[in-house]
Formats: sequence, C-alpha cells, structure tokens
Amino acid sequence: MSKIIKIFDTTLRDGEQSPGASMNTDEKIRIALQLQKLGVDIIEAGFAKASPGDFEAIQKIASVIDKSTVCSLARALDADIKDAGEAIKAAKNRRIHTFIATSQIHMEYKLKMAPDEVVKRAVHAVSYAKTFVEDVEFSCEDATRSDIAFLKEIVAAVVAAGATTINLPDTVGYTTPNEYFKLVSEIKQITEGKAIISVHCHNDLGLAVANSLAAVQAGAGQVECTINGLGERAGNAALEEIVMALKTRKDIFGEYETGINTKEIYPASRMVATITGISPQPNKAIVGKNAFAHESGIHQDGVLKHKSTYEIISASDIGVETNAMVLGKHSGRAAFKDKAKDLGFELDQEELDRAIELFKIISDKKKEMFDDDIRMIIADVTTHIPKIFELLHLQIADSQGGLAAAAATIKTKEGEKTDAAVGDGTIDAVFKVIDRLTGVSGQLMDYKVEAVSKGKDALANVIVKVAFQNDTPAVLGHGLDIDTMTSSAKAYISALNSYLSMKDSLKKIDCKDDICGV
Repeated sequence: MSKIIKIFDTTLRDGEQSPGASMNTDEKIRIALQLQKLGVDIIEAGFAKASPGDFEAIQKIASVIDKSTVCSLARALDADIKDAGEAIKAAKNRRIHTFIATSQIHMEYKLKMAPDEVVKRAVHAVSYAKTFVEDVEFSCEDATRSDIAFLKEIVAAVVAAGATTINLPDTVGYTTPNEYFKLVSEIKQITEGKAIISVHCHNDLGLAVANSLAAVQAGAGQVECTINGLGERAGNAALEEIVMALKTRKDIFGEYETGINTKEIYPASRMVATITGISPQPNKAIVGKNAFAHESGIHQDGVLKHKSTYEIISASDIGVETNAMVLGKHSGRAAFKDKAKDLGFELDQEELDRAIELFKIISDKKKEMFDDDIRMIIADVTTHIPKIFELLHLQIADSQGGLAAAAATIKTKEGEKTDAAVGDGTIDAVFKVIDRLTGVSGQLMDYKVEAVSKGKDALANVIVKVAFQNDTPAVLGHGLDIDTMTSSAKAYISALNSYLSMKDSLKKIDCKDDICGV
C-alpha cells in the first residue's frame, strides 16, 4: 500500500523571507499557478498580517487557485488569524497556519510567557481559527529544541481544540536525522488518527532534506519545503530534492509517494530564480546548471555508453529538454505559440503579441535562439509591472580618467525625455542619467549579470536590487537584451517601476513576537 506524502510549499512565504527575494503580487500569482501545475498540495501564499501587499497577494492567489489548498500564516493572535481568514476566503480549499514558540529559550527571552500561558494562547488560536476554516495547522516553533514533555502537552491540547495538522519545525536547523526520527515517532503516538504530522526543516547545518526524509520514515504525512531551497538564513528543505529522493530511491522509500508532476520541477525552479534574482548554485542538486553536466573524460565516456553509469536521474524527468535551436527570426506566430506551449506557458493574446514582438527584435540581433532564450522572453513580458517609465534609446561614451558618459531617451506619461550624465564608470553613468530623467534616485544594492543561454551573442539577463527609500525594502529589477548595458538600464528602470507601483505596500511590521515564523 502506497502512502501519499503531502507537499506543503512555502516559497511564497518563508522563501520570500530570503534577503532580497521580495516579489510583487503579479509575480506571486505566476509562481502560485506554477506550483499548482507542479502538483503542490498546499501553497502557503504568505503572511496576511505582514503588510497590505501580502494581504492583497494572498487574496488574489486564493481567487485563482482551484486545486491546491491556499494557506496563510498567522501568529497566535486574533488580529493575525482574522486577517488570514479574510485573505483566503475566496479559495476553494483553505487553511490557516497558526503558530507559537515552544522552546524554553523562545518562551523566556522572546515571548516572555510562562509555559501554561503559551498552551492557553495556542488553544485559543486554534479554536478561533476554526471559526474561519475547518483545516487548521498548528506549529510548535523551535520544536526540536523544546522539552519533549511540554511538546506532548501542547500538541495534545491543540489537537483537542481542532488542529488537523501538527507541524514540528526545526526552526534553526539544529537537529539530526536520528533525533528527528525519534521526535516524530513520539509525537505520532499522540496525533495518530487525529491529526497529520508535518515537518519544516531549515538548512543551517545542511541537513534539512535528510531530516525531512527521516521524519517521513518516522510517520510524518506532510513535508514543508521551498523551490530551490529558498528561505531565511541557509534556506529550507528543497522541494525538488525531497521529491526526487522519494521517487529515485524506491528501494528505501517504496511506500511513499507524492502528487508532484516532476516534469514541472525545472520550469518552477527557473521561474522562481528569474523572479527572485536568486539562482541555485551551479552544483545544486537536481536543478543546478551542472546537475547533468559531465567534464571528466571518464564520466563522459561512461555516459555516452550508458547514461545510468553516472546519472541516477534523467534530465527529462524534471523537465530539462535538449537545449536545441528551434526558432529563428523567420519563424511565424504559430511556431512561436506552439513552442511557448511546449515549454509550459499559456499566454493570453496581449502577452503573446508582446512576446513575439520582443522575440523578433532579439532574433534580429542573435543567430541562435534556444529554449532558455524563449523562457526568458516570456518571463519578461508576463511580468505585469506598470511601465511608468520605458527605455527607448541608450548610448554610451567612454571618457578619459575612468569617467564615462551615457545619454538616454525614456518614454513617460508626459512624452519622451532625453538627457545625459557623466559617472564613475559606465554603469554609474547609466544609472545617473536615469535618475535625472525620472527624478527619482535609487541606491544600487546588488548587481548581477547572467548569460541566458550559450554563445558569444547570448542574451544578457541583468538583475539589480535597488533601495529607493531607507524605510522600505529594496526591490528587484530585471533587464533583458543582447547588450549588457542596455539590459542594465532596463533592469534599473524595472526596479523603479516596481517600486513606484507598490511603494504603499512595501512596509512590513517588524520581525518580532514570532512574525518571522516557523
């Protein structure tokens, strides 16, 4: 008999808490739809109380997701739980995930509450959440550093109050597989037949996936994870690693299965990397760019003779297809639409028109168009940030003494504007002329250039992180072009447009009294 392990994805909540990984509402909706396509059971769409922007994003995700359960996190506070319930109201399948810390160190120094007060707060939180939804998850934050007797007491109390899932988070990535197996086994004796045990592991010691798998073997029925292992500090357990470990090692995990469509793993990974600007390291398991690359002559010879000599997973199993040229500047509308569909994209008429227009512009400059080029073009046009400012022309001139000059023309609501500026280097000049033209000055926090595919004419994808005010988080901008400086200018303007379109919702409440979560 197979046992289904529920996959609870928290990319949009815990993953977004990665430094620099903030996403706007449209980007969150795109990721949520891809997670549903991936087959994720529960999507933790965010923390409704964190900001008006988070509340709005959860509301909109709840209105478009019809298969996966939509979940909002909430502290064990009535105001949080009420906001969570309101935010997910439109969802077909709804869950509230409430939590409070249970370790002595958290109760004493952070909560400043006695254990009996914590139990009372937890029971009230679950009971109140049940007035909004039937499906309530309760998390014992820092469970792996909690006293086991107290953990059993609070778990029994919240299960009696109606919690349907009990989460035992390794909040600081402290535990080991053997310890976690024992913990889950003991708590399962209390929850058996009453609630599902869930696990949420952080990767501070590099053990998040190993701990999650040990918990599954001990009887956990749900695993909480993120795409690419995104998350606070060293990140969370990576969805793709857990799922592929269960699938690949049937000799060990034969009875355990997930509902994940593994062919959507790579598209999900690329989407999250593109939107957040945080790409997996090259040697990242499953989705790193070197995961299926072989340089050693011995390895290459073995793979050519039989792939299984050095590959335990087929690249096609996770949705990585041969990166061959299939389209060019003479390709028609129907061919582009078919290719987009093959790559997993369903474009509306406006998006298709914009994608084809950008494709034609780029293919005039680029000899070969690869699947990753097409993916990036589609990602660029489906990012619905209002174009308050748009780059029309950029010209660079190097000067003596390390100075450079940049002239640019941008499109605004009032019409076209042209200006020039001198800076300490080309990038500085480009950003300064944009500041002059827009009247808004930003501080560059991070700058990254990625080659989208291969070859000397590869598309340059530039990702910038820019701070426009001291009291709001920095925002990301993306730029795509053959020319790196043009990509940089587009990325800077993209960040500016993103900031201006959502500046009222950027402020979040402070990370205290458990807000950073589980």
